[in-house]
Amino acid sequence: MSPTPDVRLDRVVKRFDDVVAVDGVSLEIPPGSFFALLGPSGCGKTTTLRMIGGFEEPDEGRIELGGRDVVGLPPYKRDVNTVFQSYALFPHLTVEENIGFGLRRKGLKGRELVRRGEEAMLLVDVLPLRRRKPRQLSGGQQQRVALARALVNSPRVLLLDEPLGALDLKLRKQLQLELKRIQHEVGITFVHVTHDQEEAMTMADTIAVMNDGRVEQLGAPAELYERPATPFVAGFLGASNLLQGDLRGGRVVLADGSVIAVSENGRSGPVAAGVRPEKVRLGEGGGENRLTGRVVETAYVGVATQVIVETPAGTVSVWSQNAEAGAAPPAAGSTVVLTWSPEATFVVDRPEESAA
Repeated sequence: MSPTPDVRLDRVVKRFDDVVAVDGVSLEIPPGSFFALLGPSGCGKTTTLRMIGGFEEPDEGRIELGGRDVVGLPPYKRDVNTVFQSYALFPHLTVEENIGFGLRRKGLKGRELVRRGEEAMLLVDVLPLRRRKPRQLSGGQQQRVALARALVNSPRVLLLDEPLGALDLKLRKQLQLELKRIQHEVGITFVHVTHDQEEAMTMADTIAVMNDGRVEQLGAPAELYERPATPFVAGFLGASNLLQGDLRGGRVVLADGSVIAVSENGRSGPVAAGVRPEKVRLGEGGGENRLTGRVVETAYVGVATQVIVETPAGTVSVWSQNAEAGAAPPAAGSTVVLTWSPEATFVVDRPEESAA
């Protein structure tokens, strides 16, 4: 038998006046996993997190923590802790006192209080800062303290509400890897809300992509990226080229009559054939799928050069890796051949504006 999920949502609905913020969301989060709720602003991800934490109550549905229905229970009676983007540290307390606050409320004293606090500070690398007050810390250091304060009570589930959003890019990327390490070390289930697809893919074992209050697709990062189920997921998790056509027997006939081979053969009718820009090769040898077009623009971005190519079947973006020093991209106005493999091609429904 599979273990009882740490978090289970069953057809959860949340309305704010006439707006349905969360619309029938059902999902299960197994113990010890790093789970991400990913989506744009207003998609319902933060409201879902707040309902798990007890800061909002659902209008319909059931929320379970460890198999126990927690709807109606206040946050302090749920076995969860939350880390917010705003840190929410007590300004008059030291790092050590902030981290130990929850332990003291539980009645811990003496050596056990000190030991648990030091373990948490070591875990997030703030032990040398134990005597400082929050105003003496950088943003990254404050976020580490907030994380340690949430972990020190060993909750069943740690909720992370865009905890890295206020940090600069370099520090954010560093803390992404540290958060993943910490989660592996402590083995506590993390539920992380973010609008940053790269952040979710870097840290999470499983991602639920949300849109308009619903889960569009749920799966491992590689699965969502390589085989998106909808045009929204294809566009939100990185860039995608979507070429309109009709699927017939494992091949998509594009608007200009070009034929694209795909690895899917379980459907037919109007579709969009998708391929990621880094999967497309400039020139022959990239695979049996082939289009010819004219370069309209190039942009050098360091690790790769983005090449925009206008083809009779639509505009195609190519990420050409800058693997060889001094290699020049094709000039604007030049004709190029684009090739890629059927295995790199996914199929989704046509975007609504294209299907109309």
